[in-house]
Amino acid sequence: MQTSLLIKQIGKYIKVESMVSTGGTSVKDDILRLYNTVHVLVGTPGRILDLSSKNIAKLDKCSIVVLDEADKLLSIDFEPIMQKLLDLMPQSKQIILVSATFPKSIESFIQRNVSNPVTVNTMDELTLKGITQFYAYVEEKQKVHCLNTLFSKLTINQSIIFCNSAYRVQCLAKKITELGYSCFFIHAKMKQEDRNKVFHDFRKGACRCLVCTDLFTRGIDIPTVNVVINFDFPAKSETYLHRIGRGGRYGHLALAINMITDEDKMNLFTIEKELNTKIMPMPAQVSQALYNK
Repeated sequence: MQTSLLIKQIGKYIKVESMVSTGGTSVKDDILRLYNTVHVLVGTPGRILDLSSKNIAKLDKCSIVVLDEADKLLSIDFEPIMQKLLDLMPQSKQIILVSATFPKSIESFIQRNVSNPVTVNTMDELTLKGITQFYAYVEEKQKVHCLNTLFSKLTINQSIIFCNSAYRVQCLAKKITELGYSCFFIHAKMKQEDRNKVFHDFRKGACRCLVCTDLFTRGIDIPTVNVVINFDFPAKSETYLHRIGRGGRYGHLALAINMITDEDKMNLFTIEKELNTKIMPMPAQVSQALYNK
């Protein structure tokens, strides 16, 4: 939806017609829209495959396919669907893969599907740029108190707080509300229409705090987010990179604050090593120059 909006904004100047199609929305509306000219179709793989298998979205003349968050789309869950979609397109199509991380799934896909690939790597410049990373060493039972202290000491425009399960997201959102702060939450077990509403309301600034699962780690551009908190620390460096990347968008500054228990110490060391970064102990005072520009 976010990508589609951007394409619509650009498209009106160059007369490009686009549409968005995702699961959980009306197929009938998509069918009606596809009766008219569509130059760019933005959507989720399952819905586009459904439309094409019904011969509604005709992909036989589609000359360019872009896989945003390619590492996710070529994971074991999505790759078979993507392969079916690609097989419906001309052999001469151009394939563009965009990803912040480059796992083996992308490498093997390129070998099978892309001839003479060209790699453009900007990660040396952009990875974690503008984001200052801290950790707070706590016991599990101290986490909510620690979060309350952060809220009182930091000047937060908007914050995203990550938990490792939908259940913990809901429990934490309830605790934050009880502390007297306005709070939204979002996770994959919610209905699509409810998730859409939360996302749009948060983006409009209706609430300062959003608690979420890793559903919210990719491609979400909200420039006003200046603090990202890992209430539950992730196990993988890829997840960590995508999570804290929700802050520091478009040259803005941000803080990434990680709550670390005894169980998380090895993951902390591993992530620092794999991302070639340094996560520093949380100081008593944090300069606003680090996260408010």
